[in-house]
Amino acid sequence: MIIIMDPKTEIQNINKVQECIESNGLGVYSSRGESYLIIGVIGDSGKLDSNKLLRFDGVQKVLKVEEPFKKANRLFKPDDTIVDIEGKKIGGGNLGIIAGPCSVESEEQIIKIAKDIKAAGGNFLRGGAFKPRTSPYSFQGLELEGLELLKKAKKETGLPIVTEIMSTDYIDQFVDNVDVIQVGARNMQNFDLLKQLGKTNKPILLKRGLSATIEEWIMSAEYILAGGNENVILCERGIRTFETYTRNTLDLSAIPMVKRLSHLPVIVDPSHAGGYWYLVEPLAKAAIMAGADGLMIEVHNDPKNALSDGQQSIKPENFRALMDKIRVCAEIEGKIIK
Repeated sequence: MIIIMDPKTEIQNINKVQECIESNGLGVYSSRGESYLIIGVIGDSGKLDSNKLLRFDGVQKVLKVEEPFKKANRLFKPDDTIVDIEGKKIGGGNLGIIAGPCSVESEEQIIKIAKDIKAAGGNFLRGGAFKPRTSPYSFQGLELEGLELLKKAKKETGLPIVTEIMSTDYIDQFVDNVDVIQVGARNMQNFDLLKQLGKTNKPILLKRGLSATIEEWIMSAEYILAGGNENVILCERGIRTFETYTRNTLDLSAIPMVKRLSHLPVIVDPSHAGGYWYLVEPLAKAAIMAGADGLMIEVHNDPKNALSDGQQSIKPENFRALMDKIRVCAEIEGKIIK
């Protein structure tokens, strides 16, 4: 349930509405803009009498919310959420271009790629320190050493770090050393991890699960929001279908659908979606034109010898050429890259 109030309502009248809600054992989530004031009800709103709420001064309308997600719902917050990471913004017309290798392999490698990404106009550095792999015998990442190398690359370039967390055991290290904590597709419904991340104030990049519906994906974001952390970025990275020619199937329709349902920013990972380097450019351009708030692109200086996902990584010179085309798409869509 949401309660729409006159934005000019005096604070004592707003408090009376909130007290009525809380007296029924329900939570309150308020959202205020220049032309609106919304109070969202968290919990079983069937306990509330809509007619009684309409009698309070300032209450204009009471609406039922059909979707199970509340804090992530655009009805609760009509304005787009803008996530600010050290002055670099994602959402609300701001494009985040996150790029880097699938895995951090060495100090020389990650610093060289970071410099190339910054020179091309990318504004975030991605790199896997802890790697979730299908096979236990594949390269698992440099782990904490990898985090240290990412920090060195940030020191050299100033690019904020985006990297994936695998376990609640490392939350403290990630909060201290990482700028955006990524939750991978395989952990999208790791609810214990999501709850713990909800207690932090770090921006969280939440990837869609391999077979997750849009509602399940947003509900996972709701776990983080419910914990108090409102800095959530959604990432569409392709879903599993019957198609075998691509690694996954990029669900472009999810972008406008999620933006209709939720105020959270949505970015796209064309690298994991297609699985091949030559698919990155067309999928990246399509994502921007479909309304995405950013991209996550795998860039490697020597893809043929990469320790993971070399086949879907583009070289720095190709990333530079792609950035020129992304800027054109962004201009058409009225978005900016800072």
